[in-house]
Amino acid sequence: MSQDANRVHRAAQVAESGAAARVVPVRERPPGAGEVRIDVAASGICGADIGTVRDSAPAAGFPITPGHEVAGAIAELGPQVRGWDVGERVAVGWFGGSCGHCSACRTGDVVHCPERKIPGMAYPGGWSSTLTVPASALARIPEGLSLAEAAPFGCAGVTTFNALRHSGAGPGDLVAVLGIGGLGHLAVQFAAAMGYETVAVGRGEQKRQLAQELGARHYIDTERQEPGAALRELGGARLILSTASSGKPLAELVDGLAPHGRLTIVGFDGSPLNLPLAKLVMGARSVTGHLTGSPADTEQAMRFAVATGVRPRVQTVSLEEARQALDVQQDGEARFRMVLVPGA
Repeated sequence: MSQDANRVHRAAQVAESGAAARVVPVRERPPGAGEVRIDVAASGICGADIGTVRDSAPAAGFPITPGHEVAGAIAELGPQVRGWDVGERVAVGWFGGSCGHCSACRTGDVVHCPERKIPGMAYPGGWSSTLTVPASALARIPEGLSLAEAAPFGCAGVTTFNALRHSGAGPGDLVAVLGIGGLGHLAVQFAAAMGYETVAVGRGEQKRQLAQELGARHYIDTERQEPGAALRELGGARLILSTASSGKPLAELVDGLAPHGRLTIVGFDGSPLNLPLAKLVMGARSVTGHLTGSPADTEQAMRFAVATGVRPRVQTVSLEEARQALDVQQDGEARFRMVLVPGA
């Protein structure tokens, strides 16, 4: 038990359906068997948090404390926890624990466990100064990353890193990233660092310089060109990674895939994908989805970032500004990840 047991912390909570997030005092929850408690230093705001805040019937009931991009230091170890020490810098992401005994877990595919826990949904999340999680959800943060930089790797970072490295694309292949937001600005950096001929696809000529700064060799402005046609002119993409929330551009964008190319979707708004099947069949193309990664994957993403200079661009705000920061995220005005800092 820590010397500060029962210390009053703060958390941004949604108390009831339709209510806004408000910062309220909370008590830390001592870790049980196999759990640790973290003193939270930074918590990123993901697009999925909008859905969490708006959920009228959350599985764990009200109040809701969102947040699944968390970085901090271990404050307490529960019974039966081995291999971790108080004071270690750790991150927790979309994966917040699993059953450990299903076929997915037993084959190492923990993120697709049917009983997978998500911070902010299965239990109180990281928009707080304290967070108690299963030790199996922890990822070590390497030296070279600040806590504010590490937080987005729990979701945006590991998602884009895994989607790219498991895509089948090889060094020198043409790889396009649709969208230059919270996910996309990391995806462009990762793609360039992995040795792909990287194409950033965005809206507006004002993003061209940003795309180049992030490492893109080419930029396609969707206000001036049909992106699928523009990719064909470049020879066709081995991979198109869609990080944008809207699925409307995808039917035309598929035309930019080379034969045997793949469209991988990591950002979506729930709308259906209207895609003529002939576009897939005639070019032997495929469409896949991708979801997050394990804590080991998150550690690899962070180590790769330290080695190659990939960094999220974050805007830090105090926990008390959670409601306003969520509005900025929802309006697409974040540049590029809003990160809540409880100690600010």
